[in-house]
Amino acid sequence: MRKIISLNEDWIFTQKGESKKVNLPHTWNAQDGQDGGNDYYRGTCVYSRVLERPAMDAGTRVFLEICGAAMSARVSLNGEELASHEGGYSAFRVELTQCMRDRNDLAISVDNGDNDLIYPQKADFTFYGGLYRDVNLILVPETHFELSYCGAPGIKVTPEVDLEKGCAQVMVETWQAGQGDVVVSISGQENDAPFMSQQVTPQGNHAIARFVIENVHLWDGVEDPYLYKATATLDSGDQVSARFGCRHYEISAEKGFLLNGRSYPLRGVSRHQDVKGAGSALTLEHHKRDMAIVRELGANTLRLAHYQHAQEFYDLCDENGILVWAEIPYITMHMKNGRANTLRQMEELVAQCYNHPSIMVWGLSNEITAASAVDEDLLENHRLLNDLCHKMDATRPTTMANVFMLETDSTILDIPDVNSYNLYFGWYLGELEQNEEFFDEFHRKYPHRAIGFSEYGADANPRYQNSNPERGDYSESYQAVYHEHMLEMIEERPWLWATHVWNLFDFAADGRDEGGKHGENQKGLVTFDRQVRKDAFYLYKAAWNREPMVHICGSRYVDRAEEVTEVKVYSNAEQVALLVDGRPFDSMEGHRVFRFSVPIYGEHVIEARAAGVSHSIRVRRVETENPEYVFVKKQQVVNWFDQDAFDPECFSISDTLAELQANPQAGAVVEKLMAKASASRGDVAQSVKDNPALQRMMGRMTLISLLKQAGNIEEESIRQLNRVLQGIRKTEQTGK
Repeated sequence: MRKIISLNEDWIFTQKGESKKVNLPHTWNAQDGQDGGNDYYRGTCVYSRVLERPAMDAGTRVFLEICGAAMSARVSLNGEELASHEGGYSAFRVELTQCMRDRNDLAISVDNGDNDLIYPQKADFTFYGGLYRDVNLILVPETHFELSYCGAPGIKVTPEVDLEKGCAQVMVETWQAGQGDVVVSISGQENDAPFMSQQVTPQGNHAIARFVIENVHLWDGVEDPYLYKATATLDSGDQVSARFGCRHYEISAEKGFLLNGRSYPLRGVSRHQDVKGAGSALTLEHHKRDMAIVRELGANTLRLAHYQHAQEFYDLCDENGILVWAEIPYITMHMKNGRANTLRQMEELVAQCYNHPSIMVWGLSNEITAASAVDEDLLENHRLLNDLCHKMDATRPTTMANVFMLETDSTILDIPDVNSYNLYFGWYLGELEQNEEFFDEFHRKYPHRAIGFSEYGADANPRYQNSNPERGDYSESYQAVYHEHMLEMIEERPWLWATHVWNLFDFAADGRDEGGKHGENQKGLVTFDRQVRKDAFYLYKAAWNREPMVHICGSRYVDRAEEVTEVKVYSNAEQVALLVDGRPFDSMEGHRVFRFSVPIYGEHVIEARAAGVSHSIRVRRVETENPEYVFVKKQQVVNWFDQDAFDPECFSISDTLAELQANPQAGAVVEKLMAKASASRGDVAQSVKDNPALQRMMGRMTLISLLKQAGNIEEESIRQLNRVLQGIRKTEQTGK
């Protein structure tokens, strides 16, 4: 019989000559990888322990299983190096049988240092080092199911559903070391008693069993994630099993995502696998807590970024009906020496995760053209990855997450089966409306291509509040406004096959120092420690979770300087009643977002009631704005130009760059301004000049928006520029 022994305890961790006792999971960057400064330790550390020979029968073979060692590892037993592994997010195994003594010294050297071979090397998240997942000892009889190939389970289940006939054909494949027949059985979710089985004689080391499940119980997303189980047994007693789900899905350019023959819009979030204070060293309880928050939100899809996640979490996705985008860390920067590593990480991802019914697509790369040109080497790398996915898995499509400035006619978009884009209009650049402009243009130009929205978001520190939120203020208030726009935009475009908020949780990016926090990307709907759900979280809960809910925004915006304040309520009810200090104030019918104008005089308790549930906040009238609510920016944000000096018949800084450049006089003014910018920031100017897609996007932006992003521009200079443009009439057409 197969036996699994946990080796998570009693390790000696050595870093730069200093040692201490640790238990696994462990990362050495749990603190310095989250505190900012981009100075977290990246190098080599060693984990060692004494390994006693376990009690075992004659002929037993012993394998060491390492579920995650970031980013590369070397395994030694009694001073002899047995194996190495490159890739920090997939499991691997090492056979110890021939080297085992009664008492053994086991050492695992782990390295997360810079190199040009192993992905990732450049990205907006911390590359934690360590043995941050479980380490096990696996004991199997001499004839056993294969353990040496790519960390795979040795069993592969492929269900194919016929919706018209209501049945599923199921192929179960196994690989084994040694000779002997294989008994394969299928059981349902209710109990382990099999309802069908067959005995198979392998061809070489490969056995195939085929079944037909009549009246199949479908794995139907969050509605009914029903799981079957396939179990394979050898005469030696070794046994492996895999849960699987029978489902049919397709991705349509016009209809979006369809599950089991019906429209099933994929609307959800992305997740990084780290937590405040623990880094990447997550326990099963961490994973369960994250999944509980996903279910509370009501999302039906997750993009598990930007690497292979723990098997425990894919299991939770299977059990909860969450459809998953799984990907490898081929990200940001193409490395000419990294091709073999991308292929190996993809092979391991598919081999280890194939049986999970939750996984719907394999992601080839993320924003890979952000720091790399689309040359033949990059294209060939993607073709090889795409071919590998299709060779290993004929049932799932491939996809990519493309950076916003990638031309939509780039040849790289022809490689995967479906595409998605990461867009941040309304946060990093441009206006919110440019998101719908981008997708509408793509859909018109390529009506037969499926397109998704793989990332969108805005940073928010819950400490910051604003009654007049604007892009760049890092306020919880602006993040809510941003997502209100984005959610409405998405709902009006059901052909977007999948959309994923970036991100469900704040996460570590040690190179960041912004928005009042060090070392964090704050685009999460929930804080890094999972303790605070930001207001935008409840917007999506109102849209996606059917359980009655009501939420008043601004619970952390207590001190308010305005005489009449906006009280914004999110609810999935059709009517919301508002009470002030226990007395009815107003009632409103609407859809999801309800806005009330409430006079405030002193301190008040405001309560919202809808569909049998309620939520209340406290507000207090103050004479001056609370400075604790305001993010003090390092760069000045310019105000809008003088409204009383505005003539709509003339040009102004409210016009787009393209509109201004189309007029000789206005264009000359802008050209002079850009020449001045080029003198101080030639690198940026050159990158814009070399990227036509970026030029077009900037052309759709207003001049005031561009100036705000530039920062460090005096307000009086902005006013003077506007006065000059106001002296040029729009009727003076280009060249006429």
